[in-house]
This record gives sequence, C-alpha cells and structure tokens, in this order.
Amino acid sequence: MKYVILIHSNPAAWEALPKKEADRVLGDHFAMIDELTKSGELVSPVLGLANERTFIENRKGVPAITDGPFGEAKEQLAGVFQIDVESRDRAIEIATPLAQYSVVELRPVMEDAGTEM
Repeated sequence: MKYVILIHSNPAAWEALPKKEADRVLGDHFAMIDELTKSGELVSPVLGLANERTFIENRKGVPAITDGPFGEAKEQLAGVFQIDVESRDRAIEIATPLAQYSVVELRPVMEDAGTEM
C-alpha cells in the first residue's frame, strides 16, 4: 500500500524552539528517513527547503513563475514522503513521530485508477 505523508508546519513555531529540541526533532526525522531507506519503504525523496520553492500559475494563458502565493495560513507544507508499506497501521507508525511539532496528513496514493477510487 502506498501512502503520501504530508507534513504541515508553522515556521514561527520551529524558530521558537530551543536549538537542542529542534536538533532532536530533526534528528528523529533523519533517523526515520534512514530507516525507511534501509527497509525499502521510502519510495520518493524528501521535500526540499520551502525557501527554494517555485510556484507556477497560469494567468490569462501566460505562465507566471513566483515564490508565492502566500495564503493567510501560518502553516506551510514542510515535508513530503511517499512510502510503500504493508498496511495503514505501518503508515501511521511511520507518520506519528513526524508530528511532534507539526500536523501530519496521511493519504493513500491512487494507482492504476481513473477518477474513481
């Protein structure tokens, strides 16, 4: 079963963490990435830094490339993992430690499906 783990985080909350705590949590994330890489459960690479993102919009038929839009939400998409695991329970086991200071969304990946699930 393939799932996508989407990590939503508030950068201000991360900046407010003591360095030791932020380093610990990031260490947990990197340990999870290492574990999933070794087990073969990590299907896709991890998301890059938010300050390096690019948005592409179609404005009246012309592509507009920017570093925004910026919504009213304080959270941003901070991480994406695609995993291939035996069960939903395993996916939850993987996603839970990633939610220490973030909200983690777990979604199944549609494969070989049209518009129906």
